[in-house]
Amino acid sequence: MFENLSDRFNAALRNLSGRGRITEDNVREAMREVRTALLEADVHLDVVKQFCDEVLQDALGQEVTKSLKPGQEMIGIVNNRLVDLMGPVDSHLMMVEPGPTIIMMCGLQGSGKTTTCGKLAAYLKARGKNVMVAAADLQRPAAVEQLRVVTEHVAQQARGNASVHFYAEPDKCAEYGQAVGIAVGLCQRALKEARQEKVDVLILDTAGRLHINDELMGELTSIKRALNPHQIYLVVDAMIGQDAVNSAQAFHEQMAIDGVILTKFDSDTRGGAALSVKHVTGATIKFVGTGEKFDALEEFHPERMAGRILGMGDVVSLVEKAQQEVTEEEAEAMAAKMAEGKLTMDDFLKQLRSIRRMGPMKQLLGMLPGVGSMLQNVEVDDKQLDRLEGIVHSMTPEERENVSVLNKSRTRRISKGSGSTTADVNKLVKQFQMIQGMSKQMSGMGAMGKLKAMKELSRTDPNMMPGLKGMPGLRSKGSTKTAGVKRKFKQRKKRR
Repeated sequence: MFENLSDRFNAALRNLSGRGRITEDNVREAMREVRTALLEADVHLDVVKQFCDEVLQDALGQEVTKSLKPGQEMIGIVNNRLVDLMGPVDSHLMMVEPGPTIIMMCGLQGSGKTTTCGKLAAYLKARGKNVMVAAADLQRPAAVEQLRVVTEHVAQQARGNASVHFYAEPDKCAEYGQAVGIAVGLCQRALKEARQEKVDVLILDTAGRLHINDELMGELTSIKRALNPHQIYLVVDAMIGQDAVNSAQAFHEQMAIDGVILTKFDSDTRGGAALSVKHVTGATIKFVGTGEKFDALEEFHPERMAGRILGMGDVVSLVEKAQQEVTEEEAEAMAAKMAEGKLTMDDFLKQLRSIRRMGPMKQLLGMLPGVGSMLQNVEVDDKQLDRLEGIVHSMTPEERENVSVLNKSRTRRISKGSGSTTADVNKLVKQFQMIQGMSKQMSGMGAMGKLKAMKELSRTDPNMMPGLKGMPGLRSKGSTKTAGVKRKFKQRKKRR
């Protein structure tokens, strides 16, 4: 979500390259660009002023480290200030003994509060906590049914052996509507049920409004007074920018919130809320929602977010995502297969599914250092991966085990079965055989040898990454050289 901001930061700091000393004039020039970039990203004005003043103070007259260039030194200063602005790291959830720990979720309508309740339940379930989710939103039509569907989905499919319970009184919605006391009574009965079921955590999904008003705050303060929750989290929609900060400030003044959960962080928003909400409310950002699936809830790490903003990537988060999908034993078994050149199409399909579970391809590529800024004008077609799965599914077990048995008639059958062309099938098989041969060849190489081999592989076949359009070296419609040959052929054909 920080592509535009990242580009502006990099452009501003790049101007310092080639200078032997960070002076007041060149720093002020760079900070004018940074200030504009932050304001365009919808960062709160007070935050922009304080941030720029602090960076300027840190940078003035600072000698450039011998091993670094001025631009790199400045990136380090800006990075530290960004971490301070969004930090500290505080994603732990306070648990009480005996349970249940009561977590109260609040926020405006449309912020993703109900979905976030399900994601938080999945997060706790994966960590061995038994959870109950209570539908205390008696205002919005179908809110109870939505939460029920989300909770059942989490109970059945989320990782972990812990249980996820759902508590609701659907008849109260239709009968009483706006009555504040009914929501309070429901939460009290949910707590009693949670104690009987001996759950570890009770999550209260409270009602939201389209805007902050006395009625909304009255209901929330009544629930807070009656149940005395251990944690109050505010769910904030990152897409609404400056308004998100204003609403967060109003909620904090009334409710004294313990933390913020930013949702819709995978969208093409400007990112101002992430940089402003901690400064304005004083409450730490606990989690960020990075997708629609119930497992798309990440702990918020300021230093990683600062790395994304400055184009340095977020390799740690990428590795953590990979570790969630592939165990160490599976990775070792796969490495042994690759070293022996025994990789099969079933193995390829398994790896493809693991990657897809990690999140959208564009989001994953954006975590690689230096790649985020290249993705702004790149079209990433995740449906291309569906087509690859379709081709593999159309193969027989024998063909998946050994692709060398494929001939023209088998290829035609596979293309018809998968709704693709024979050229698509041949292309996949060719790339698979190249990877198979290269992995066997690389098994005895050192790090530098493997790097050279990968460079050679990408040079000989720039289409190794399907679904990417617009990124140099990763084109999905053939290399520049191939395109040039096709143009010359067409020109000759016209002359004839």
